[in-house]
Amino acid sequence: MKRFYLLVEGQTEETFVRELLKPHYERIDLNIIPIIVSTSPGHKGGVTSYSKVKPQLIRLCKQEPSATVSTLMDLYALPGDFPGKADAAYPVRGTGRQKAEFIEARWAKEIGERNFLPHLMVHEYEALLFVEPKRFADWTDSQTVVNALTAIAQAHPTPEDINDSPQTAPSKRILKLMPRFEKTFHGPLIAADIGLDALRQACPHFNTWLVQLERLAV
Repeated sequence: MKRFYLLVEGQTEETFVRELLKPHYERIDLNIIPIIVSTSPGHKGGVTSYSKVKPQLIRLCKQEPSATVSTLMDLYALPGDFPGKADAAYPVRGTGRQKAEFIEARWAKEIGERNFLPHLMVHEYEALLFVEPKRFADWTDSQTVVNALTAIAQAHPTPEDINDSPQTAPSKRILKLMPRFEKTFHGPLIAADIGLDALRQACPHFNTWLVQLERLAV
């Protein structure tokens, strides 16, 4: 079975991988192993700087060259020291997908390991939950909340286009409407209810990454 190490931003992403991605890809002999990024000795979760992420990626790439190493981290609030973020050519006015692809290309070159496949969520993991806002109905008694989330989704071409300011990022929008939303609990459950097929159909950047995974398993 092909091994695939996935350095993830936190517990939410780890649960998403274990509950949704891992069982799906085991069917095609791809073993996805999520690892929460370390931020300091004894502490995990959260991307505070690229300087802390880089050595973890290089170590993973070198310890098992036959395996592939990738990432599941948010474009939203990505630290400024990530490769490409400060480049003059960085597409500041571009789409989230254009920004992510620009950083991913620079990131792959900067790490310089053949088995590294960088990936950023556009703009963050919670964008996936806007694929089917009706799924929030299982966790709130307010149809107003569901309607408001649906209106946000319909106002954007794809969930990945929901923008990334501290006021308008997907998670911020959800929390404003549903203060009891717990990302580590509700997030993976709602994503699982939506299902992988619907998620990838609605989120082109996410889907491109999954296609790359599937090619590795062949």
